[in-house]
Amino acid sequence: MSDPVRVAVIGAGAIAQVAHLPVLRRLPGVEVCAICDSDIGKAQALAGRFDVKETFDDIEEVLKYARPTAVAICTPNHLHEIHVVSALAAGAHVLCERPLALTVAGVERVLQASEKYGRRVMVGMNHRFRSDVQAVRGFLAGGDIGVLQAIRCGWYTFQPSRNLVAWRLAKRIAAHTMGQGKDSVEDMATALIVCQNGVSLSIDVSWRHMGDAERFWFDLVGTKGSARVQPLRVFKEMHGSITDVTPTGASGRETPFAQSYRAEWTYFLAVMRGDVNAPPPRDQLALHRVLDAIYRSADEGRDVLL
Repeated sequence: MSDPVRVAVIGAGAIAQVAHLPVLRRLPGVEVCAICDSDIGKAQALAGRFDVKETFDDIEEVLKYARPTAVAICTPNHLHEIHVVSALAAGAHVLCERPLALTVAGVERVLQASEKYGRRVMVGMNHRFRSDVQAVRGFLAGGDIGVLQAIRCGWYTFQPSRNLVAWRLAKRIAAHTMGQGKDSVEDMATALIVCQNGVSLSIDVSWRHMGDAERFWFDLVGTKGSARVQPLRVFKEMHGSITDVTPTGASGRETPFAQSYRAEWTYFLAVMRGDVNAPPPRDQLALHRVLDAIYRSADEGRDVLL
């Protein structure tokens, strides 16, 4: 039998606790070899809960003594770039929670390090691996809802007022933000992005949603139909009327959140083994350029061409 893949989890915060560690402990052929956090007591408590043998309070010590095959970066956003590059330089593959870095230049440095040290890096875009998102992608790719015309999406959640470390959120972009200053995350923001091919993307987000529950939506509009996730619904025009063509079937006990992280790690392990020829995450460069343009639009009060 081959040796297990040794994974070190860097950062003992919420995403490590509720997403990565519960999934990793159940994946065959994987051993969580260490947990690292600047709060060593927190790391030790989490290690006891998930039966992990080693704990550290310094990433360099993890990389030197635990000798991980792969590293999950779950630290605060402003530490991602330096932690990813350190792990790559030590010979580990890296799955990093988003964002990969805080700037376009930072993403470039990570991509260069990945190529230099010959190790793979992937960004934790877990929603891509949700079964409902995959189903919608299938309908779109198969032409069932026609040519994509628009995407409408948003996420409203509530977090108490506090200072947070900021990261900057051929297209035309118009944006508006509200609340907080340039050194913290805005309370809410709205952006409209129009691509050169005519597809429009509207985004509405808020950290300060005063309502009875969190709200999340993602709708696609095509020339022949529409689709949405959470809950999954797909409609298309058939014989002059609107027909519900949503896939049916028994849903498992696993939540979409847990399922997405399990599928993400399964995919990343396949990338590490060379079973999947995944491209480097250069899409993160485009993402950061769009986010920079959103802030420029909001600051200058005008559309921005990108």
